[in-house]
Parts: sequence; C-alpha cells; structure tokens
Amino acid sequence: MKSVMGAWASNQAFLSWITACLVAQGIKIFIGVVRLRRFDFRWLLVTGGMPSTHAAGVTALSCTIGLTNGFDSPLFAMAVAFTVITLFDAQGVRRWSGRQAQVLNKVIEDMYFKRRIQEQRLKELLGHTPLEVIAGMGVGVVTALVMQ
Repeated sequence: MKSVMGAWASNQAFLSWITACLVAQGIKIFIGVVRLRRFDFRWLLVTGGMPSTHAAGVTALSCTIGLTNGFDSPLFAMAVAFTVITLFDAQGVRRWSGRQAQVLNKVIEDMYFKRRIQEQRLKELLGHTPLEVIAGMGVGVVTALVMQ
C-alpha cells in the first residue's frame, strides 16, 4: 500500500492543483515586490490580489480531471461544480466582505480620531475582482495543460 505522501506525489490532479496555487501565489509576490520594491513575508499567505490563487488551483484541478478522466465523467462534473462555487465565492462573497471591512475601518478611523473608541482594523483584501479571477483561471488552465 502506498503512503499518503507517495499517493499524493503521483496524483496528477493534486500536483496540478498545488502547482497552479504555487505559481499564482508566486506571481502575486513578484507583482508585490516590483510594485512596492520590497518583500513582505505576509504575502506568502494573504488572500486577494492578482491573480487569484483560488481560481488558479480549482481551474487546474478541474481541467486535469477532465483531461485524465474525460470531460463526460461524473468526477469532472463534480469538479466543475466545485470550481464554479469557489470562483463565485472568490469574486462575489469574499470581495463584498472586503468592501464592508473597508467601510467599517473608515468608521473606526473616524471614531478613533474623535477619541471615542480604539479598535483593531479589519482585513479588507478578502476577495477578488473579476479580472483577478479570470487571470487565476488562466494560470490554472495553462498549468493543467503543461503538466499533462
């Protein structure tokens, strides 16, 4: 019987998913370094930004499952459903949660300067713009095709 690590190391869908996630996160870090001319270790784990790591990973996973199991397989249908839900969440729910955090941070800032309350700022960059999701999907498709 294979070990768990051995099974993962030979699982094309898993390798495609993890590679796409690492590539997308690497692109985000590169963009951040170029834009801000410095490296921030928090970029290794933050959500949001260009391209979407979520979109890249689930798209690579779905494409690889389609390429290996067939685009007419029930497994591919399940993967696509999972991908659509993840993309919707990345672009929709999480993005608007981030917008609400921006508004609340403004309220807290206004209250702080008026000396009424001191509160910790909320994380604002939670979700993705549609362009970030599309770019992540592109990373996922290319990763799945390259790894075949």
